[in-house]
Amino acid sequence: MWFCTLLAMLIVWLASGRPRYPSQDQRIAYISDVGASNLKPLFVTGCAITGVGFTLTLIVERILRHHGRLMPNMRRRERVFSILAILGALIGGAGLILLSVFDTKRFPSVHRIFLLVFIVGVALSAIFSIVEYRWISKDFSNFQRLKIAYIAKGIIASILIALAIVFAVTLFQAPNVGGIFEWIIAFGFTFYLLTFWYDLRMSKNVEKGELKQLYGHHHHHRQQHSQMREIA
Repeated sequence: MWFCTLLAMLIVWLASGRPRYPSQDQRIAYISDVGASNLKPLFVTGCAITGVGFTLTLIVERILRHHGRLMPNMRRRERVFSILAILGALIGGAGLILLSVFDTKRFPSVHRIFLLVFIVGVALSAIFSIVEYRWISKDFSNFQRLKIAYIAKGIIASILIALAIVFAVTLFQAPNVGGIFEWIIAFGFTFYLLTFWYDLRMSKNVEKGELKQLYGHHHHHRQQHSQMREIA
């Protein structure tokens, strides 16, 4: 939905001859400029579905991991970071919805505050998720798909965070460049969302408790063996 919303908005802006919207000072229209126009209903709907969907995805993933349909958390710290990632997603999702409601045309200052909330919330959620996945993939180093998920999240999130920093600078120093970066970041966010689709697919055809029983016992025996070696 996020990708389709952005694509529709971009196509409309280009097909309309790249008009300058009332909220637009620079040559390149920001997503929020297009979203504050007659496409606001589409923008709000897309942001609402994406914000809620992103948060629910992390919650579902937490539940599946708890029930052993995804690789289980072996330590409390992993569960804590999973919950922190959900809270970050909740904050980011709320920011995304509110920035679409409080558009840049009518509420420019409030809109930028919620834009910051969205960026910070998603960035924190990404960092917490990556740390969690790093620890899980370390526990299950032989599970290649988990390692792929961790690496993909790390690479995509790192690129997006770096681009977000550039965007924050160019937003004030070079607005046209900032507009380009905003569209790139927004479309790039789609790839980060897709990594969770990849995660959830790993639970396909896996019975409740299957992975927890299989790998949980294996991890427990490995820990005991490691402790015995240390004692010896």
